[in-house]
Amino acid sequence: MRVANCERLRRTGMVPAFLLVCAIGGPKIAAQTTDVPSSGPARLTAEQDHQRLMDLLRVTSLRRGPNGDAKAPDAANVDESKVPPYTLPDPLVLKNGKRVTDARTWWKVRRPEIVEDFDREVFGREPKNTPKVKWEVIGTTREDKGGVAVINKNLLGHVDNTGYAKISVDIELSLSTPANAKGPVPVMMELGWSAKMIEAIRSRFTAEQWADFVGKGPNWQEQVLAEGWGYATLIPTSVQADKGDGLMEGIIGLANQGQPRKLDDWGALRAWAWGASRALDYFETDKTVDAKQVGIEGLSRYGKAALVAMAYDSRFAIGFIASSGEGGAKILRRKFGEQVENLAATSEYHWMAGNFLKYAGPVTPDDLPVDAHELLALCAPRPVFVSSGSPQREGGWIDGKGMFLGAVGAGPVYKLLGKKDLGTTEFPPIETSLIDGEIAFRQHTGGHTAGPNWPTFLDFASRYLKVSTPSSAASKAE
Repeated sequence: MRVANCERLRRTGMVPAFLLVCAIGGPKIAAQTTDVPSSGPARLTAEQDHQRLMDLLRVTSLRRGPNGDAKAPDAANVDESKVPPYTLPDPLVLKNGKRVTDARTWWKVRRPEIVEDFDREVFGREPKNTPKVKWEVIGTTREDKGGVAVINKNLLGHVDNTGYAKISVDIELSLSTPANAKGPVPVMMELGWSAKMIEAIRSRFTAEQWADFVGKGPNWQEQVLAEGWGYATLIPTSVQADKGDGLMEGIIGLANQGQPRKLDDWGALRAWAWGASRALDYFETDKTVDAKQVGIEGLSRYGKAALVAMAYDSRFAIGFIASSGEGGAKILRRKFGEQVENLAATSEYHWMAGNFLKYAGPVTPDDLPVDAHELLALCAPRPVFVSSGSPQREGGWIDGKGMFLGAVGAGPVYKLLGKKDLGTTEFPPIETSLIDGEIAFRQHTGGHTAGPNWPTFLDFASRYLKVSTPSSAASKAE
C-alpha cells in the first residue's frame, strides 16, 4: 500500500496513531501488578509487562527516546552534521578476533555467531518446538485484475493448540495466481493489513485524501501479475498482536502457555517472521506456486519483519524491504531519526527480546554486539532491495541514509560469497537506482510507502525470479 507522509498524517490525525512508526518514548512505567487467572493466560498491561522485564534485568530506568514530531523540543535529530561517529561490528571478524576469509568459515562459524547475538540480544529466540500449522482453503474465487484472469484463494492456518487449548491462533493468508499460467509461478508475498483494517482507515478519509493515500496507476499486485507472477498477503497480526499486552496471547502466548516471556524469548518481529515461514510451508504444497521463487515484502514495521524473515529463513528467494528504519535495515547506533530508546519504550518493546531493553538503560546502542548491516548480511547471497522515501515527504524518522549504510555494511559478506555489493559507499542522489548487485537501494520522492519503488524492484527482481516454461516445470517435477 502506498502510504502518505507519516509525519503529516500523524499531525492531521488521518491515520490511527498505532499504525504509524512515528512513536515517541513510552509513558512513565506503572507499578507492576500481576493478575494470572487459573482459567487462562496471564493478564498484564504493556506497562506492567515492560516493568517486569526491567525488574528481571535489574534496570531501574530507561532513557527516553526522541520525539517523532519535528516541532517538539525533544525532536529526533535529522541533521547529518550532528551525527556523532560510531564503530560498527565487523561481520567478517570472529569472536576470537580472527578474520573470515572463506565461505566455509562464514557458514560454519561466523554466521552462527551473528545469529546467536540477534537471538539473545535483539529479536529473541524462536521456541525449539513451535506448534504445527494446518492450512485450510476457506474460499476460492476468480476475478479480472488489471486485465489478467486471477484465481484467489483465502486460507487460514490453524495452529495446533493441543498443548494449551486456552489460546487459539488462526493465520490469515491470501494467494492469487494467474488463471492461465502453464505451470507454477513465482510469488511475491506482502506482510500487510487485513481488509477490515484497511476499510477502517479508509472510513476516516475523504475521497481526495484516500486517492493521495493509495496513489495512482497500477497497484503492486497488478504490476506483479504483469510479470506473470502471483501475489500473496499475510496478516501479521493474525499471528501475533501488535501490542505489549498481547504477548501472553497469539503464537508467543501459545508457545509460553499463556505466561510472560523470558528475557531472551522472541518478540513480535520474530513471531511475524515465523508466520511468514509457515505461509511458505503452505506454498510448498500448492501446485500453482513455484516455492523456490517466493519473495517477501513489507513496509515500516512489516519491513522490519520481512527482513527478519529473509535473514532467518533461507527459502525466501528475494526481499523487498521498505522504510524499515530502526530495528530493520537502519544502523541502530546511528544518532539520526528513531532510536533504540524508542524501540525499548512501552509502545514498541514487544517487537524485541526483553534483553534489548538494557541498551536504552545501563548500556548503550554502541554496546550492541550486532547491528543492521549484519542482519542484511544474514540474507547473503540472496538478493535484497532496500527502499526509502524522501526526507521531505517521509521525514527523517526512518533515516534513509542509515538504511543505505546498513546495505553498504553487508557488502563484504556478499562479496565473500561471490556476489556484488552496492558498488558505492557514497549516499546517492534521490531516485538513483543502485540495482547492479545482489544488494540494491533506491530512495524515491514519495512518502512512507513502497509504492514508487515497485517498478524498480521488479526490474531488479526479474533477474532472479523467472516464470518456468512447461518443459522446465516438467523437468522440476521429475
